[in-house]
Amino acid sequence: MSNEKPKLLIVEDDEGLQAQLKWAYEDFDVTIVGDRASALAALRADEPAVVTLDLGLPPDPDGTTEGFAVLDAIMALKPDTKVIVASGHGARESALQAIDHGAYDFYQKPVDIEALGLIVRRAFALHTIEEENRRLASKAGEDKTVLGGLITAAPEMVKVARTIERVANTNVSVMLLGASGTGKELLAKGLHDSSDRRDGAFVAINCAAIPENLLESELFGHEKGAFTGAVKTNEGKIELAHGGTLFLDEVGDIPLPLQVKLLRFLQERTIERIGGRKAIEVDTRIVCATHQNLEAMIADGRFREDLFYRLAEIVVKIPSLAERPGDATLLAKHFLLRFANEMNPQVKGFAPDALAAIDGWPWQGNVRELENRVKRAVIMCDGKLVGADDLDLGEGLDEDEEALNLKSAREQVDRRVIRHALARSEGNISQSAKLLGISRPTLYDLLKQYDLQA
Repeated sequence: MSNEKPKLLIVEDDEGLQAQLKWAYEDFDVTIVGDRASALAALRADEPAVVTLDLGLPPDPDGTTEGFAVLDAIMALKPDTKVIVASGHGARESALQAIDHGAYDFYQKPVDIEALGLIVRRAFALHTIEEENRRLASKAGEDKTVLGGLITAAPEMVKVARTIERVANTNVSVMLLGASGTGKELLAKGLHDSSDRRDGAFVAINCAAIPENLLESELFGHEKGAFTGAVKTNEGKIELAHGGTLFLDEVGDIPLPLQVKLLRFLQERTIERIGGRKAIEVDTRIVCATHQNLEAMIADGRFREDLFYRLAEIVVKIPSLAERPGDATLLAKHFLLRFANEMNPQVKGFAPDALAAIDGWPWQGNVRELENRVKRAVIMCDGKLVGADDLDLGEGLDEDEEALNLKSAREQVDRRVIRHALARSEGNISQSAKLLGISRPTLYDLLKQYDLQA
């Protein structure tokens, strides 16, 4: 266990009081400064858990402007800091205003050293408890993973994962339907890893990314001399996934002639390479995905109905990130930790305005868009906390789809806002209730009413 003394920063310009306070706190590692610039420099250098702050600092010793500027800067740089502000006679209003700005407590001047010492020690104790809660919440966040590496706390996504786990050990073909960036390949890999084929290969191919004239060779392989440039025999992706799983992404982009050949494989479980004359038995499970409306494509004659039913023995619809309240914040924190370790270790978290921006953004590009935004923000960030400006999100969309009636509209909003608050506070009920502006018992009632988990 560390024997280091807790770090206490005292921001006070009265030299006599400086000496008195330092003498009173021998059991702390005390740093004393007398102006805003020195206070912020000490905050960055020492990261003290507790700060005592006189609101009357130069160049405004008789006012509170400079003190509030210091308080706001501390809250922006290190929001978990416990700031205790000094309140002169008749300045209780300023002290209460400081509490609204994020201060932990206030003390009256002239200073009662013993009373202030109790406040300081209580602040250190609370900071230690909250730090342990954050550590435990972070550890609990590891349990927010389902189906291997999928990170989610949203019931909608947990339901998807449970469905995939239930069908993993069967040989049925699974079709994943969802918008681009929702994690279809991650879910397909999770299905493979949860199945009895996990020791076989997981092979993925994006059918939209390969030119039509090359796709057949990619899927079925070719014999040496089958066409110009075929200087050796190549196994196709279906054959390479023998004993394992083949993931066909954007299956709606497979041309009709090739759909016939794929259907034959699904019926007979044999393939013929291009230029080959013998049937090759292949034991490969097919999992496919698309963001297209295949039923509309069937109606238009662009996708074979018999192939659809072969591929879609089980259909799983994946919700967009916007339909998974709270997940954007959860995923953003995961990505920030990963990218900060790789590219910018000074970055430690998100500022409150960044979390609000993440909550309010529609994420039309889903998880992929979120990952790219956070990666860019971590690279561009100059401080310890990523701000809204670093994310460069601009104006989000605020309008929700119209609900059928007021009751359902309120329930939709309640569910979304409660889950955002839980994600922001990492599951802490007290902090969530504070964010929501309601009491803890009221929040517990709402969690029970809407069947939500903290």
